[in-house]
Formats: sequence, structure tokens, C-alpha cells
Amino acid sequence: MTPPDSPLDILVVAPHPDDAELSVAGTIVQSRRQGLRVGVVELTNGEPTPKGSIEQRARETAASTKILDLTWRHMLGLPNRNLRDDVEARRALAGVFRLTKPKVILAPYWEDSHPDHVSASQLADAARFWSKLSRTDLLGEPYHPPRIYYYWSIHLRIHPKPSFVVDIGDAIEPKLASIRCYESQSLDLRRNGLPSIVEDVRDRARYWGWTIGREFAEPFASREEIGVTGFPALGVV
Repeated sequence: MTPPDSPLDILVVAPHPDDAELSVAGTIVQSRRQGLRVGVVELTNGEPTPKGSIEQRARETAASTKILDLTWRHMLGLPNRNLRDDVEARRALAGVFRLTKPKVILAPYWEDSHPDHVSASQLADAARFWSKLSRTDLLGEPYHPPRIYYYWSIHLRIHPKPSFVVDIGDAIEPKLASIRCYESQSLDLRRNGLPSIVEDVRDRARYWGWTIGREFAEPFASREEIGVTGFPALGVV
């Protein structure tokens, strides 16, 4: 695993290729435009799928990475469809945290029908804790990522309330373009007269934009309080 040239500002923990794009690509694009260093670690290669292959998924991911202008990206190689928060997985992901030293981790929301997404959320929490432990066999120096936030990658028809919502109005087109890179997943294909996944993602981003008086946005949750320096930081005065 090749480390980034310097510590990351944001590291997205994604269960599979395309999860980061579907959920937080707009935030990634906005953050890169602001000069932040952003990385993605996929826990699995996402295969098998009906139309995909390991090689094709790798090509699709490379194309999306270019659109998003990511600082760093790595596939951890944990088992797809059998992702677990176990000792070996914790050791592997904690090593990534020590290697990249992100200020912020973005992980999947903790409630979902997809077992890999639930496990990824639990694993991110556990590996964040493990990363700070001393007197272990983990590579690298102990490091505790200061913040972890949770993004919407949810198959259940539930309506969690976000802790904050990020304006991605200027980043919606590159977000959708990055999603369309995953041709093997048929994300732009309509089924039974319903919107395609790409259309659905755009519609949801439009809804979250409406909630904050913007065109498009992405929601995030936090289990911990979020401090601000005052009302100007909230954009209201």
C-alpha cells in the first residue's frame, strides 16, 4: 500500500466501488476545489456482480477517480458479501488510518438492509479506536482520527435526520459523471418505468438541497456534537 504524500484531510470509507460516488462525490469535488486532500478506501472489490468483473470494476474506479481528482485511493481487499467487523479487518483498516492520518473519516450510516454497509460502519468505528492503540502489532505510529461522520448509503426506506447538510450545487454534474463510470452496474438504466439510480441520486440531492435553500446537497450524521466558532460559521449573519 503506497501512502499519500502527506496526511489526508478527509478519508471516505466505502464498502464497495461506487459507494463513495453514489453517496459523497459532490462533497469530494467541493472539498478538492477548496484545496483539501481527499482519499477513498474501498473495503472490498464489489465482485461478483451480474455484469461486472474485478478487472472492469478497477477500470471504472480509475475513470471515476480521475473525474473526482482524488488525492489517494486504495482497495483493501476484504471479502465482498461477507464483510465483517473482525480482528483482521480492524487491523487492516486501522493500518490505513495510521498510514493516511485523516482529520475526518466519512463512513456509511449505521442502519441499512445491506449487511456489508452495516459492517463497514461498525468496522470504521472500531478501526478508528484501534488506530490509536499503543503496544500493538499494527504498523505505524498510533493515530486517532479526530472526527467521524456518516453518509447516506441506505437501501432501507427510512428517513434519518442529518446533523448537517453540505451544499454541492456546483458539483452535481461531476458527481453524476463519476457514477456513470460504473457501466457494469447499470446505474443509468431505468427499470419498470422507475427512475434510474443516477436519476434517483440527483433527485435525492435536489431534496437535500431544498432543505437548506440550495440547489443540491448531501446529508451527514454525527454521533458527537459539532462545535462552531459562532453564528457567522453557520452562514446566517
